[in-house]
Amino acid sequence: MTIGLARANHGILAFAALAAAAPAVAQRPDPVGTERRSVIGAAAARVAPAVVSVNVVRRERTLPRTMFEMFALPRGYEQLVEGLGTGFLVTGDGMVVTNQHVVTGAEQIVVTLRDGRDFPARLLGEDVRTDIAVVKIDTTGLPVAPIGRTTNLRIGDWVVAIGNPYGYLLGNTEPSVTVGVVSGLGRDILPSGDRSGLYVDMIQTDAAINPGNSGGPLVNAAGEVVGVNAFILSQSGGNVGLGFAIPIERALRVARDLRAQGRVRRGWIGVEIAEPPPRSGSWRRQPGVPVRRVATGGPGQRAGLKPGDIIDGVNGQLIRNFLNWEKALLDLGIGDTLRVTVRRGDETQDVAVAAVELPSESATRIAFADLALVTVTPAIQAERRLTNPRGALVLTAGPESQRTLGLQPGDVILQVNNVAITSAEQFNQVIEYYRGRGALRVFFEREGRIGYADFWGGR
Repeated sequence: MTIGLARANHGILAFAALAAAAPAVAQRPDPVGTERRSVIGAAAARVAPAVVSVNVVRRERTLPRTMFEMFALPRGYEQLVEGLGTGFLVTGDGMVVTNQHVVTGAEQIVVTLRDGRDFPARLLGEDVRTDIAVVKIDTTGLPVAPIGRTTNLRIGDWVVAIGNPYGYLLGNTEPSVTVGVVSGLGRDILPSGDRSGLYVDMIQTDAAINPGNSGGPLVNAAGEVVGVNAFILSQSGGNVGLGFAIPIERALRVARDLRAQGRVRRGWIGVEIAEPPPRSGSWRRQPGVPVRRVATGGPGQRAGLKPGDIIDGVNGQLIRNFLNWEKALLDLGIGDTLRVTVRRGDETQDVAVAAVELPSESATRIAFADLALVTVTPAIQAERRLTNPRGALVLTAGPESQRTLGLQPGDVILQVNNVAITSAEQFNQVIEYYRGRGALRVFFEREGRIGYADFWGGR
């Protein structure tokens, strides 16, 4: 064994001597280009210190999947489920922007910084419509992500997606970086069952966005955040190069409202359009959008709009489908005026519609525990596109209400036991009446379907 080692060492020394004596070989130029690599690396390095992991714990009610589980699981069986997403710091005192779907229903939120420090976080506000949420940690002197503009983006530009995919499987807290190009701009995505937000004007990229990347920044080649990574389109669930990010201007506008008042104040005009079947193939190229309903006493009715009118344009922009219409309303503020081009029969006219506050925000709220309710009125029915013209609309539902009542924001309470609910005040009265008298069954509407939840009304 000793002789073998000596021979091996002798060979190594001889090779070293030959290498030293050999003439230097000219280095071949790098075809990729060191400049391009340094630009991407510098862009990622500029933003990465402000990227954080968002760890959540939520309580989920488990439904039986088999006959055995139906008898084995107790009614209302729940389990704690951990979730993971990404966010980025926009202020030095700990304000983090992330996706709403990352933190929805969370009982506990913990933010992990790049250096490994963990901080408990509180939710300042969430906006389902844009899929943006803001959480806050209590510390100062934090790095802040540089902010860019989407107006400077062009198709083919390099972009970097930074996030924490499967972060709980990794041994450190360094964020992952993927690189791609801007594949498309101004993308409007059809709603689906697993996406609650209204995704319009989205940035499309082929930079890999994987589970855990949600809420992380999309960064341009200058190292500026231009979007918030939101979701991918994939039949397999894995990345196939179809990723989408929310434009940073919209995300920050929503974040400012959430930090200041805990919600986004949007304008409302009381006009509902008819949505064609999305799979029909005609929804993208229809000439204008037809008005299905106009709320009584709403701004649209006061401006003279009627069911059956065809809306061809808003503020000089052509309206070809219902997503164009929703895009025009998404950033509408209270007091803003829409110039709507309306076609009625053979006549076309321009109508000015002044937006007002959402009826559900201006109505009187009734709070039951951590549940905020408002009575369904014709205006609120039109605003939320509710099937039922009566009931109590759930505006907010804290963890306790979600756990005991099974209710979520957007649900409409229709009945408690045998009592039909016609107002938020009545729901409060019925709950107080039944308190201490046994079990209660609450019937509610959720996305057009009727469900119910049982709970004990004891004190």
